[in-house]
Amino acid sequence: MNQALLLVDIQNDYFPGGAMELAGSREAGLKAGKLLQVFRQKFLPVIHIQHIATREGATFFLPDTLGVAIHANVAPQAGEPVMVKHFPNSFRGTALLEYLQRQQISQLVIAGMMTHMCIDTTTRAAADLGFHCQLAHDACATRDLTFGGVAVPAPQVQAAYLAALDGPFAQVLSVDTVCAALVS
Repeated sequence: MNQALLLVDIQNDYFPGGAMELAGSREAGLKAGKLLQVFRQKFLPVIHIQHIATREGATFFLPDTLGVAIHANVAPQAGEPVMVKHFPNSFRGTALLEYLQRQQISQLVIAGMMTHMCIDTTTRAAADLGFHCQLAHDACATRDLTFGGVAVPAPQVQAAYLAALDGPFAQVLSVDTVCAALVS
């Protein structure tokens, strides 16, 4: 089974000082960097996904801003593909599916931001397309949400989305567990 690392939207706007700071983004970015380092050491494929906002009224990931850049913790190296997307689903309107099929990749390790939006949507789409997915929960970050006047803190948003994905759509594992399996 060919395996690849899919790093989704780990971009400056999600980090402290960015236009859409997420809870725990710094820690999640460091964990994603650890995953990236192990994949590179094992010469396993890495794919970077970068969201560039094209929707009218968008407030972050704006073209030609520092915030849209992929964060230094996971900066692409020469030869690592960067797929640009404009929707939460990393497969929609991109060449991601075709690339994975050409490379005969059947298993994805997914990490990135925002858990409740692009990570959820991309993981579900990948599973629907027949990929075996592992989601590195501690290399993901989200934010507080509200619904019907109820505030939902980021840790509860994170837990709810990861719980919903675990099993039917992905194995939700820690970075250390994913890395230990790669090293053995």
